[in-house]
Amino acid sequence: MKPAPFEYIRPETLEEALDALAESGEEAKVLAGGQSLVPALNMRLLRPTLLVDVNRIVGLDEVTTNGAMTIGATVRQSDSRIRAHPLLVDVLPHIGHFVTRNRGTVCGSIAHADAAAELPLALVTIRGSVVAASQRGRREIAADEFFLGPYTTALEPDELVVKTIWPEAADGEGFAFEELAQRRGDYALAMAAACARGDEVRVAVGSVVDRPTLLDVDPEHPGESAAAQVDPWGSIHASPAYLKQLVRVLVDRAVARARQRATA
Repeated sequence: MKPAPFEYIRPETLEEALDALAESGEEAKVLAGGQSLVPALNMRLLRPTLLVDVNRIVGLDEVTTNGAMTIGATVRQSDSRIRAHPLLVDVLPHIGHFVTRNRGTVCGSIAHADAAAELPLALVTIRGSVVAASQRGRREIAADEFFLGPYTTALEPDELVVKTIWPEAADGEGFAFEELAQRRGDYALAMAAACARGDEVRVAVGSVVDRPTLLDVDPEHPGESAAAQVDPWGSIHASPAYLKQLVRVLVDRAVARARQRATA
């Protein structure tokens, strides 16, 4: 299939892009990498009247590290600079395929808010945040408040994600990520990320919930307590009981590796 007709603009400045979003509102979509947007357009799941290409806007391709790593809106998932965070080193190889990572952006995946996407889960796990801009100014939204449900976020129609903020790992902090997919590059049936420091453990899960979700787990039995908190709906690929068992195993694996790295 081919997309429904739309107008295409490629602004040179952030101000021009924000003006276009303010004028068109919900009728506009932002194009950065396009790895999720373009297929949705071709299948006519989305029918925007305006496409705003932000790839020429100066400054949106920046990565900075100063107490936290900030990743601009057009930074690709294959960019070596974003491997400064240890959790992203674990996560990135699981995202799609090398070809899609060459075009797909970090912020685009965050804004898309797919419940089975790895980057939103990683941002929630490290308690990162999203910076959104509009004609009204900028605001920072905590990751665990940004994702509201499948493909649904706290963004207003006239807002653009200009960067995401990834707090750097503290001393003695270890991270790990685990997922299981039917084939490499497929969406995960279940996934888990963990942060460990001393006796403290922080765990988030994805794919088996409607958004990346932080769980309050028992440090002594993290997998068992995590599985007790999810209620997977199941699919033709896996029953609810199987997905619960996956959560149990993946959380235990992620916590064990995070603890090992925290003491390394």
